[in-house]
Amino acid sequence: MGSNDLSGLFSMQGKTALVAGGAGAIGSALAEGLAAYGASVAVGDWNAARAAEVAGRIAQTTGARSMSVQLDANDPASVAVAVAAVVSTLGRLDVLVNAVGTHIEQPAQDVTPEAWDRVVDLNLRGAFMLSQGAARAMIAAGRGGSIMHITSVRSGLGIRRGYAAYCASKGGLAVLIKQLATEWAPYQIRVNGIAPTFTRTPLVADYMNDPQFYGDLVKRIPLGRVCETSDLVGIGVFLASDASAFITGQNIFVDGGVTATQ
Repeated sequence: MGSNDLSGLFSMQGKTALVAGGAGAIGSALAEGLAAYGASVAVGDWNAARAAEVAGRIAQTTGARSMSVQLDANDPASVAVAVAAVVSTLGRLDVLVNAVGTHIEQPAQDVTPEAWDRVVDLNLRGAFMLSQGAARAMIAAGRGGSIMHITSVRSGLGIRRGYAAYCASKGGLAVLIKQLATEWAPYQIRVNGIAPTFTRTPLVADYMNDPQFYGDLVKRIPLGRVCETSDLVGIGVFLASDASAFITGQNIFVDGGVTATQ
């Protein structure tokens, strides 16, 4: 692409993305967005049936090549099998999107070891296992790549609720992103994070349906609304494409201005 030709800056033509947690609300939105810009997309999820459903919808609505793979983010063998299947079927792996995550609310004084392990293992350990599996394939191919993780504004802020395990996991992930970006830069693998505020998904439906909580939440967001999954698509395509070729190690807030006021 010449210096005066910017028409393909956001194009994903010829690239393949694996979206882990792709059957979820955020993951499926990002998968569809990448496909709309020309990427071949593999929808990875522990729920094979839901992953296949999303992959089928993407193929039908965008015409993009798509597939589904079952994977367990915390099982390195499962991740390796999924990555190998993507490379075998779609020919390459250029982008990993990690939209895997969970949350168990408990006051800090009442957090159980089981809840802590569940949240930290999935949100942090799983993020590393996914990154490692994708990076190995990218390093072997020698073409570089882009890895992005869904973090949270809580990667840098506390909250007046029982979020000890969640904040710890997302804060750890924010620093892990910097470390992986540093280590894998020689291979031209970029690693970044997308940090939304409360996003309208089934995971936080109970919060959104609580008028008191929702009202207080929106008052703290300068733009006056919560994040929608569609708000994350643009930044996802940006970080996956050549438009962000010189950006790595960043945790980019998509929060309506929350962190600008705290």
